[in-house]
Amino acid sequence: MKTYLVGGAVRDALLGLPVKDRDWVVVGGTPQALIDQGYLPVGKDFPVFLHPRTKEEYALARTERKTAPGYHGFAVHAAPDVTLEEDLARRDLTINSIALQADKTQARGQYDHKLLNSPELWPSSGHLVDPFGGQADLAAKVFRHVTTAFREDPVRILRVARLAARFADFTVAPETLLLMQDMVSQGEADHLVAERVWQELAKGLMEATPSRMFEVLRDCNALARLLPEVNALWGVPQRAEYHPEIDTGVHLMMVLDMSARLQASLPVRVACLFHDLGKATTPEHLLPRHLGHEERSARLLKKVCERLRIPTDCRELADVVAREHGNIHRSADLSPAATVRLLERCDAFRKPQRFGEILLACECDARGRLGLFESPYPQRPRLLAALAAAQAVATNLIAEKAINSGASGKNIGELIHVARVQAVRERLTWVDPLVN
Repeated sequence: MKTYLVGGAVRDALLGLPVKDRDWVVVGGTPQALIDQGYLPVGKDFPVFLHPRTKEEYALARTERKTAPGYHGFAVHAAPDVTLEEDLARRDLTINSIALQADKTQARGQYDHKLLNSPELWPSSGHLVDPFGGQADLAAKVFRHVTTAFREDPVRILRVARLAARFADFTVAPETLLLMQDMVSQGEADHLVAERVWQELAKGLMEATPSRMFEVLRDCNALARLLPEVNALWGVPQRAEYHPEIDTGVHLMMVLDMSARLQASLPVRVACLFHDLGKATTPEHLLPRHLGHEERSARLLKKVCERLRIPTDCRELADVVAREHGNIHRSADLSPAATVRLLERCDAFRKPQRFGEILLACECDARGRLGLFESPYPQRPRLLAALAAAQAVATNLIAEKAINSGASGKNIGELIHVARVQAVRERLTWVDPLVN
């Protein structure tokens, strides 16, 4: 048996990036041979084993044959006669089809750890196996499919887009883009299940330049199939006081990249992605004002979340941001009473930490709209100060006093609301004397 380090681990090491997960392929082996060495079988669809000590994944070299539409219809062949090149040929991109021979003495399964930890030595060591020109494409910063077998797995469309979000200076080879476009036109993307779409989108959103993921999906026409509500934002005009030369789709990409620069969490980035969906359905006579787009956005958001089965924490945060981002942007003009009502609608008293994330999503929207990383967003500290003032109100004392006076639950709530408004008025007067 011979063992090779393969895939993203080799790619990232050659790029000088940290390697998070290492995957191995075993050529000339059998399941029983690995089990006899203490490996634990875990693969459901093909033979994958966990190393008894490192717990890293080792897969037997295999080939795949398409048997049905989508990405579940595959016949897998794993046997000792499958060569390394045959295994590498089934992979998606040339940059992921480079292998490093890691055996030092194959009988004992020992590895040359000095070599493994010195990727700068790999190109000249003679241990790299690169039958499809992956190193050249790494140098040229190109995503290129290995063989036309790429088209057999529609998930690869999403993976290329996700990799583009991570490696923003890479481009998709023209022939690969044409292949992806053909896959979409043939309906392959329509077979992607919701959970897999969400999984790849979530990973891409957390990369350094999430806008690139959506650019690639648009270029191959997949965005219109997977997220038509987002795709519809391109061509929708922005308000004239912002950037009249760009449309709402371009603005959205600026907001997403700002969320990455501000190191926002996944729920915040999801909120940024979906906060303006309603602008695509603005009646033409209202353009470019987009009046009432917040509620339209919330309605469209609900449908998207149900379709993609987006997790609850992401959908709840996105819903509040969709409905309230306009009011938060205008919050400097709100009275203390209106400010407290805004806090209540955002459920800020019960979930103050989530309210902070709501404000961060709105800050990403504002800064992205301006295209300025250093531009201030005073609404965030102002509303946090208002929340702190309202939280300082001793609601338990108010409730106790009201109950002793025979007040009902509704009356108690009103008394607490009035006290919070007064606290915000006093705090905001200290911050801004013009507020009364």
